[in-house]
Amino acid sequence: MRVALFVPCYVDLITPEVGVSVVRLLRKLGVEVIYPEGQTCCGQPAFNSGFFDEARSVARHFLDVFEGERFDYVVCPSGSCATMVSHYYPFLLEERPAERERAEAMGGRVRELSDFLVNVVGANAGDLGARYEGRAVFHTGCHGRRELGLLEEPRELLEGVEGLELVEWPNEELCCGFGGTFSVKMPDVSTAMADEKIKALEGSGADTLISGDSSCLMHLAGRLRRTGHDTRVLHLAQVLDPENGGGK
Repeated sequence: MRVALFVPCYVDLITPEVGVSVVRLLRKLGVEVIYPEGQTCCGQPAFNSGFFDEARSVARHFLDVFEGERFDYVVCPSGSCATMVSHYYPFLLEERPAERERAEAMGGRVRELSDFLVNVVGANAGDLGARYEGRAVFHTGCHGRRELGLLEEPRELLEGVEGLELVEWPNEELCCGFGGTFSVKMPDVSTAMADEKIKALEGSGADTLISGDSSCLMHLAGRLRRTGHDTRVLHLAQVLDPENGGGK
């Protein structure tokens, strides 16, 4: 099997180690990984801010770049970015039937990381040799929860990690408050939402916060630091990657 790796901006610019872990995980499972070098942002910031023409331009570029490669699936370590391509590109390009068809065809091949590992490859944490010593909660990003419906897949993977105790926490379904440009336009509300998540985290007794979206992790990690917490914040891929020492 051959996949094209779609790297979100936050991974590319802030947490590149997440991308490295994704590649190692896929290769460990015998998956060939390619990286289309012309890829850029998925266009979600422009789309969410109402700049549809700019978002369309990015969507067309994405299709041009990825259609130029041979692969079975596009794998993305972000429910947010995977949703943008699979759900919103067809909407952006609907006025041109040929472009909409291209967007729908591409969207059908895009998989968020946990979705790909569980539902396409049929992998589990044991296959990966994953081990992590700690007590953790998992935060499902809004796009992964609501558009992609990925509620069980990340937990299924984490429950098989040797040494990891995965616990539930209050109001797990609540947004972390990031929301892309929302956190810039409404910083006070965004911060209050993050504080609600942190309050719930404190009540869980967990020492580690895990998510499949680096944007959520960046937002929560920043707030944790500013409020004096030493909670470890890790992407799902880092916990599953034995060569990364389970994120250590």
